[in-house]
Amino acid sequence: MDDNPIMIWWIILAALLPAPVWVLLTVRASRRTWRSTRRLAARARGTEHLRELSQLTGGLAHEIKNPLSTINMNLKLLSEDLQHNDSELHRRWLRRLEAVQHETTRLRAILEDFLRYAGKHELQLQDCDLRSLVEDLTDFFTAQAEASGVIMRTSSSDQPVPCRIDVNLIKQALLNLMINAVDAMGDSGELIVNVLSDKGRGVIEVIDTGAGITPDDLPHVFGVYFSTKSGGSGLGLPTTRRIVHEHGGTISVDSEIGKGSRFTIALPLDEA
Repeated sequence: MDDNPIMIWWIILAALLPAPVWVLLTVRASRRTWRSTRRLAARARGTEHLRELSQLTGGLAHEIKNPLSTINMNLKLLSEDLQHNDSELHRRWLRRLEAVQHETTRLRAILEDFLRYAGKHELQLQDCDLRSLVEDLTDFFTAQAEASGVIMRTSSSDQPVPCRIDVNLIKQALLNLMINAVDAMGDSGELIVNVLSDKGRGVIEVIDTGAGITPDDLPHVFGVYFSTKSGGSGLGLPTTRRIVHEHGGTISVDSEIGKGSRFTIALPLDEA
């Protein structure tokens, strides 16, 4: 006899119930199965459509990026030619060219952010002490922070915080948070990066003393294309969240108006 428990229960019901009730139950079960099969098929078609759409948009972004680079290079060459003539007409042309060049540079940056967000991440995992990773990144970023009037501070656990991660991707995720933090503080403030272990997780906190995030904006900060910065692409934080999630981690934020914000990344510890 088939040892499928569902089949066994149907056989028992068939023996115990009157024929009309048995037929009714069978019809209802068949309808539920049919509806479930349709839903699964629709979901599969939707997933395939999203995959194709992602490939299409990624290819389109690449196709746009290349001619933008050519346009930007030619605008730069034209600007250099115009700088040799000091007439008012040429100065006006130069200002217009520089405005166009600025916009093409901004568009290229948006496309690069999009490709980083939409592109496929092949994780190159390696053992890493999060303390060393953060130390390397903060050493690199300190000069940029100080140039904006921001003081860098770090705090690390006394014990190693071992994780198995793609070092370059996690650095990219943290760099997005640190750049946002400096932008949020204007020309003064403190940027604090803490590393610790907590309940089987390696935790990195990125804290700023900026203006804070409004309660209305807070639920949307990880949303694609949501940005409160002028000229921001709105893809930095979604990219950070995607990278963290691909590592099996979590990211959260809490903020208080007038006091600042804290972004917390938690990654699984490698305790093997």
